[in-house]
Amino acid sequence: MTRDPRLTLNARQQELLDWVQRDGFVTVDDLAAHFDVTPQTIRRDVNWLSDMNLLRRYHGGASLPTSSENVSYTARQRMFHDEKRRIATLVATHIPDQASLFINLGTTTEEVARALNRHRGLRVITNNLNVASLMGGYPDCEVLVTGGIVRPWDKGIVGELAIDFIRQFKVDFAIIGTSSIEEDGTLRDFDTREVRVAEAIIQHARTVFLAADHSKFGRPALVRLGHLNQIHALFTDAPTPPEMADALASANTQVYIAE
Repeated sequence: MTRDPRLTLNARQQELLDWVQRDGFVTVDDLAAHFDVTPQTIRRDVNWLSDMNLLRRYHGGASLPTSSENVSYTARQRMFHDEKRRIATLVATHIPDQASLFINLGTTTEEVARALNRHRGLRVITNNLNVASLMGGYPDCEVLVTGGIVRPWDKGIVGELAIDFIRQFKVDFAIIGTSSIEEDGTLRDFDTREVRVAEAIIQHARTVFLAADHSKFGRPALVRLGHLNQIHALFTDAPTPPEMADALASANTQVYIAE
């Protein structure tokens, strides 16, 4: 399948997007001064990124998308790809052979599925058809797929059938993603049905690993998924914000950083 060339960010656009995701809002004038380009150039970048639903443009600046809408799946596949791959490689080192796993929806968890290609004896339960397609071809790996409603844009499976299927099991490890980690440790996402499946996954795993790149820290999202006190280990690509220190300490969540 040919990728949409519009989803390839140049260095300036990637840094612009990082800035907006870090600070929440940034002005065109500040961006133009920082990059030593004209405001017109920045406005073109902002308009393009807004068309891709990577940010929201305002008069004189740009901000994060609203808390009720996520970035498109195709764009998320391209965003922070190297960081997600490093995170996935680190997660895989903490999964032993012969383990049973839940793997849920998300571009980072799909990278974890790729990183597990050398493991043996895995039993994987997933509501992600992309994960099932990847891992179904691994030698000595058994994949179980939940029932439910298939979302066309990311091949995720949601709904009561998925939840009922997950509740039949108790696995060694759950590998989950999230769209947002708030300062107080609250985890959030955008789709209520997706969140309900993730809640069941967390409840039916002995150990829960959260794989999330640095852009998820402080990002606005609508639906509460859970809290860091339900997560045994957070795998990310950058030091967590100082404002999260108390929440991590009280949750007793280990943090692993993929350098």
